[in-house]
Amino acid sequence: MDTPTTWRPPLIWRAAQLLARVLVGAVARLEVSGGVPADLCRGPLILAANHISPFDPVVLAAACRARGVAPRFMATGGLFRAPVLGSLMRRAGHIRVDRGTASVHRALDTAAEAAARGSAILVYPEGRIGLDPGMWPERGKTGAARLAIASGAPVIPVAQWGSHEVLPYRAPTGMLRRLARAVLRRPVIRVHFGPPILLRDLHPGTPGAARRATDRIIDAITGDLVPLRPDEPDRPRYVDPGRPVDTSRSHRRRLPGS
Repeated sequence: MDTPTTWRPPLIWRAAQLLARVLVGAVARLEVSGGVPADLCRGPLILAANHISPFDPVVLAAACRARGVAPRFMATGGLFRAPVLGSLMRRAGHIRVDRGTASVHRALDTAAEAAARGSAILVYPEGRIGLDPGMWPERGKTGAARLAIASGAPVIPVAQWGSHEVLPYRAPTGMLRRLARAVLRRPVIRVHFGPPILLRDLHPGTPGAARRATDRIIDAITGDLVPLRPDEPDRPRYVDPGRPVDTSRSHRRRLPGS
């Protein structure tokens, strides 16, 4: 019988991370900075990343491998319904999230149980590929924060930039053309693992705790994203013509010292 700390990444997931590193290297130059404390690498741990492209999961799998972490991704249910990919996702231990359905809460319960068993969990607090005009993190959903508060697992912000130049927002539409462009131009993709976010003062059941924790997580990701795009402080240089814009979830950037 499993004990609370027995989960270990399956070999198939470790192999997939290695493949991800090869794939990223074929179309871009990956730069990983920051790190995950050695005592947290095997979990319980929550990695909270901004979401800017369909290529993000491949980039983050490769970056996590570079830092010795094999997290279980909380991923959209559509991936699990794919004939081959879905089976691989389940065997690798990833967690299905059926957004917009009543069963979405079961995903948080599954993730909390996984954290209790010593897993590292990777989540996108925004809940979707962000549609902010400047490609800054949007106002987050509270699921990641509720998971962190309930499980007590430390949260490390993961900021990334550059993957939007590899795959279009509407992939697979336009995917081959964008991949060919990436192979020729080899954009730089930067991933930074920031210091753990302090949430110890927030407790389950406290009114407003999940929203305050969510804002702290988004603020931390945003602060770590700033140095990754120094020449693009407001708008990205590369704009995907197929990517819609939505300002309804814009998040006020509260940076250190502001």
